[in-house]
Amino acid sequence: MRSRKWAALAALLGTLGLSPALLPAAHAAEFQGTERQGTEPGADPALVAQGEYVARASDCVACHTAPGGRPFAGGLSFALPFGTIYAPNITPDPGNGIGSYTEAEFARAVREGVRRDGASLYPAMPFPSYARMTDADIHALYIYFMHGVAPVANHVRPNDVMWPLSMRWPLILWRAAFAPSVKAAQAASARPFADPQTARGAYLVEGPGHCGACHSPRAMTMQESALTAADGTRFLAGGGAVDGWIPVSLRGENRTGLGRWSEEDIVAFLKTGRILNGSAFGGMTDAVGHGTQYLTDADLHAIAHFLKSLPAGDTAQRPWIYDATLAGALHSGDVSVQGARVYVDRCAACHRTDGHGYPTVFPPLAGNPVVMDKSPDSLIHIVLTGDTVRATRNAPSAFVMPGFAARLSDQKIADVVSFIRKAWGNDAPPARAEDVARIRKALAGSEAGVASLPLN
Repeated sequence: MRSRKWAALAALLGTLGLSPALLPAAHAAEFQGTERQGTEPGADPALVAQGEYVARASDCVACHTAPGGRPFAGGLSFALPFGTIYAPNITPDPGNGIGSYTEAEFARAVREGVRRDGASLYPAMPFPSYARMTDADIHALYIYFMHGVAPVANHVRPNDVMWPLSMRWPLILWRAAFAPSVKAAQAASARPFADPQTARGAYLVEGPGHCGACHSPRAMTMQESALTAADGTRFLAGGGAVDGWIPVSLRGENRTGLGRWSEEDIVAFLKTGRILNGSAFGGMTDAVGHGTQYLTDADLHAIAHFLKSLPAGDTAQRPWIYDATLAGALHSGDVSVQGARVYVDRCAACHRTDGHGYPTVFPPLAGNPVVMDKSPDSLIHIVLTGDTVRATRNAPSAFVMPGFAARLSDQKIADVVSFIRKAWGNDAPPARAEDVARIRKALAGSEAGVASLPLN
């Protein structure tokens, strides 16, 4: 089972929800999945297909499907500091799933965080963002789950959460303090925008897309510091650790955000997970694989247009400028800089001595926002566990980077990460062996025992 931290949970239920009107009939069959059981009598086939599109774009399957289990049948475990939560069964099985939910009860759960029995949902489900979802989106999603998903009689085990955190009634206070009402959230979505495309992009990003669940910082009480762009520059300014990954800023910072990305870059990234600037990693790999690659071009452009409208949150960042000094040294065989020898031996074959990599196959490290983030955690995580640039419909080849947890000590990983973060004009703070040890330990339960692997 995969382990998730509390901050990660808020991002897992969905990636993007779409209005049914945005799915042309010609595309409906394109998104039909293996979980479809056929349209039941009385259900509009077009609406079922549109709801399936919403579910695919929302990435519901990633959270609500256990390894080897049936789609949406629940049971996936999430290990938290205070216990373990198990994703519920959301198939239309009346005894174990949501088959007894009315549409009003379904909408209340999704947008207000309240179950059919009146109990509060943990804010693992991003209902503060989902409150912005339109009635049309909710209706299509409900019709799909009730008529297009096969019921599965899978009884999910109860959550194992320590007392008093197992009590749900305090969440009423949390919702009152931090979750906007549906009326207030939809009023915020209806605020003035420069044009309809920006408005649509804002709706997708701030609402059903709940991008801020990962990419916005959180307070000590776990609410997002900003739920919309109207709340200030902390919105999408980069989030906290999610399973050892640090979600980057989606604002206009030149070094650590999207300042050097064009709208077309963002669209291509959401379609394929790979562009000249970099590749998807961590949770974003699932977001692209299950969700954004299936969106219409119109919605992808709307998202990109909105993101490019966000100014930099950190206005003190100076522009990144490529520096060839270390590239020249490596090319001439000079590996005297700490970490250079490890880089040449382990990394340069794919990422090259000039740091440019082989874009869309092996991502560049020079000028990569992830590499220059103030925290080295994401880069350390990738070096420890490796990663995969997954195949998508528009980029059908997958490329794998091996992990080095069993081959490099904490100090060597810190050295090579620090080298990468300083080379080619990157100029980011170094990593420490203590940072590597911390992440290695945290990944022990979620990455097949990374911490226990032998070192050379």
